[in-house]
Amino acid sequence: MNEYKMLFDYHTHTTFSHGKGSIEDNVKEAVKKGLKAIAITDHGPGHMTYGIKREDVPVMRAEIERLKPLYPQIEIYLGVEANIIDTGNNLDVTSEEIPQYDFILAGYHFGIRECYSAANFMYSHGIGTGAKRTAFLKERNTKMVVKAIEENNIKILTHPGDKAPVNMAEVAKACAKRGVLMELNMKHPHLTVDEIKIAAKEDVKFIISSDAHISERVGTFEAALKRAVDAGLDLNRIVNIQKV
Repeated sequence: MNEYKMLFDYHTHTTFSHGKGSIEDNVKEAVKKGLKAIAITDHGPGHMTYGIKREDVPVMRAEIERLKPLYPQIEIYLGVEANIIDTGNNLDVTSEEIPQYDFILAGYHFGIRECYSAANFMYSHGIGTGAKRTAFLKERNTKMVVKAIEENNIKILTHPGDKAPVNMAEVAKACAKRGVLMELNMKHPHLTVDEIKIAAKEDVKFIISSDAHISERVGTFEAALKRAVDAGLDLNRIVNIQKV
């Protein structure tokens, strides 16, 4: 994979949620890796354990504005990895809060209210994995994810298929219709090779993200790119990878 480079990394975390490094730590690593842009996208405020505090969003924005003139060689964005839920606008970031961010990522996580967290957690740990139960969970999760895509201006759907089984074809159709990028995640194994093959049948584009929770992981992409290659994906459909 040495013949490719990552252009930008739009999914990174900091100490404002579940990460170990500061915003500046992530920016420094992105500069070191030669990236053209980075986004700080901490977990949405609905997460009961490590969501961002709503009052910290202006603090994060101020820090990014402070850093921009110090690192003019890179674009720095403030986003959020909103949690997909099954109420309201289907995100734990409200429609009124969305303008605080440069763009929105959305993904499914445990530890959120009103997203069938307990049922999906048990399923992911091998409890209740029969055919009927699988079909039921897939249908319910798919409706929840698709509604989140349809009702919001989401830039990236993070690690689709992780933690909650879905009908990947239906999710990919929704992403294609709304222009949402489907993520190949470095921290999680989703999209898997098989999921990439299913999603690629739709007119959808992909993005590789480090999902870095420590700054040293910012800008990593090789394992996710290998999954794309193994799936036979046309790598021109990955928007942030370029052949050297």
